[in-house]
Amino acid sequence: MTRYVVERVAWLLVSLLSVSVITFGLGVLAPGDPAEVVLEHRLNQPPPREQVLAQRRLMGLDRPLTAQYLHWLAAASHGDLGHSWLKGLRVSTALGERIPRTAALAAAAAVLAVLIGLPAGILAAVRRGSIADHLCRVGALLAASVPAYFAAYVLILMFAVRLHLLPAFGFGSASNLVLPAVTLALGPAAVLARLTRSTVLETLGEDYVRTARAKGAGTVAVLIGHALRNAMVPLLTVIGLLLGHLLGGSLVVEYVFAWPGMGDLAISAVHARDYPLIQGFVLFAGAVYVVVNFAVDLGYAWLDPRIRTGRRS
Repeated sequence: MTRYVVERVAWLLVSLLSVSVITFGLGVLAPGDPAEVVLEHRLNQPPPREQVLAQRRLMGLDRPLTAQYLHWLAAASHGDLGHSWLKGLRVSTALGERIPRTAALAAAAAVLAVLIGLPAGILAAVRRGSIADHLCRVGALLAASVPAYFAAYVLILMFAVRLHLLPAFGFGSASNLVLPAVTLALGPAAVLARLTRSTVLETLGEDYVRTARAKGAGTVAVLIGHALRNAMVPLLTVIGLLLGHLLGGSLVVEYVFAWPGMGDLAISAVHARDYPLIQGFVLFAGAVYVVVNFAVDLGYAWLDPRIRTGRRS
């Protein structure tokens, strides 16, 4: 187990380094001169060429790209992601103010997705070919096909405009969380339901499940103790990826519902060409995916001893 964890940690570091290279490259390839953009924000007019050159020297943009990257990486490793031109704050501070709000929204959506997707998929697998199975499959297909912005506007029209049950926009109370969390959870719940159905069906046909039934084990005991535990290995992959998606991919939902999270901040940064803030958001989102995948790998080892011992067959 120790060797497995060490290998996973090594891959974690390599992946984080790759994310940093991609993030820095996005800033380099972005259109426009960062020094000129900074001066335009400061002066509210096109800056003279002499000031642009001086600003480039001040920002270290006249140095080779390798030196710029190493300097940026060293600063980022200590939590210094530069200063936001849009907010006038350190990028880490601007992101730190928004992360708890996005995390709350993502956590609520993840809980909803699991509470909806897992039972629906299990029900569809156990009642294969029944009306419940068909309803779950059709519902999952519709939920996975509807774009998030369209689902958001439909929910706003139904529950905020017509029924006046929930607020359409804003932040501050639990009721403000309901509609964006449901919108964000629909797609992941659909994916989880479809995968749960197929995985549970596959495990229910295995020899060890038939043996357990032949020994007199009840349906619930077979489902929970045998089929679902073994089905959790591929399901854990999807749950981990969906969690990373919810944390880093909530831009549209936050923008539609005026939820003051990282997605709303990232969209504002794109409009203002605030490259340090954009880089900080991309680096955070990429790091979330990498760390979540690392946690999923450790979950594999806990669920399936063959993985941590290196025996897959």
